[in-house]
Amino acid sequence: MSVGLDIGSKTIKMVELSRDGKGMSLRASGIVGHKGKPPDTTKEDKELAIVAEAVKKLHKDAKINSKEVAIALPEPLVFTRTIKFPLLTDSEIASAVKWEAEQYIPMPINEAIVQHQVLERHEDATPAQVVVLLVAAPKAIVGRYARVVEMAGLNLEFVETELLALVRSLAPADQTVLIVDFGAKSTDIAIAKNGLLGFSRSIPTAGEAFTRAVSQSLGVEEIQAEEYKRTYGLSQGQLEGKIKQALDPVFRLVSDEMKKAVHFYQSEEKGENPRTAILSGGTAGMPEAASTLTKLLGIEVVVGNPFSKITVDPQAVQALSGYAPLYSVACGLAMREM
Repeated sequence: MSVGLDIGSKTIKMVELSRDGKGMSLRASGIVGHKGKPPDTTKEDKELAIVAEAVKKLHKDAKINSKEVAIALPEPLVFTRTIKFPLLTDSEIASAVKWEAEQYIPMPINEAIVQHQVLERHEDATPAQVVVLLVAAPKAIVGRYARVVEMAGLNLEFVETELLALVRSLAPADQTVLIVDFGAKSTDIAIAKNGLLGFSRSIPTAGEAFTRAVSQSLGVEEIQAEEYKRTYGLSQGQLEGKIKQALDPVFRLVSDEMKKAVHFYQSEEKGENPRTAILSGGTAGMPEAASTLTKLLGIEVVVGNPFSKITVDPQAVQALSGYAPLYSVACGLAMREM
């Protein structure tokens, strides 16, 4: 059994997978809204306890068996970059990262947790080199997430970044793709090559910005604006296209950031152009979101299915259909140990 726990700013998602022969099967899953402050925005135990209680209840209600869980840190809180070394062995790379990490990360090394992953070995290049993904996170933030898990009566097995989990659940193993995760407060952009994260960035324009745009344009409360956004989205034929009109400028802003990410990846990392973009998160399911981005980006855009690499009971497929894009991080976390 392997459990992925995704603590978002508004919802908590949990997925439990079991080994099924050579593959993975969905054993249990659940999602719940919460009104607590997530661990990245508060140090207060009483606030963390609200989130912990929601996690504990979800664990029980979703009938999750294992108490060992994996969690992901929000992308804006972590520092991720690729670095190039001469063609070293794995142990030499580990030593090099340890000694050189300080010049690459914007925080004191003694206050950070640093991990790395070998992405590519270019043995035929001149000079030969190895490309390494470096990830650093503040120990204090990791400690708060660990505290929530502990207060919920669970055991923390490992921590990674949301985009690493997303790439695992959504990226195909044999091509370069753009992955875009729409959260409430940030939109995370990744480029994955052959199932490995090669580039990442996070921007503060996301679900709440879309809702505010509708609220201000139509002069309605944000609760009503959220409902309009989810129901009508970017559809020209609904409400005389007023919702689309309100959302268009913000959507263009996000698509421009996606284009910048691709341009940077091609020019700085010498990566190939992604042929497909995969959407995740709450906004991914908004009407006409994928088709609008297809026009703006000029590449195929699809809504990701985090259960595509997992065997799911047919009845569960129907129950999950409306919520699937929200489970991408939790699925990717649970898949790590499989």
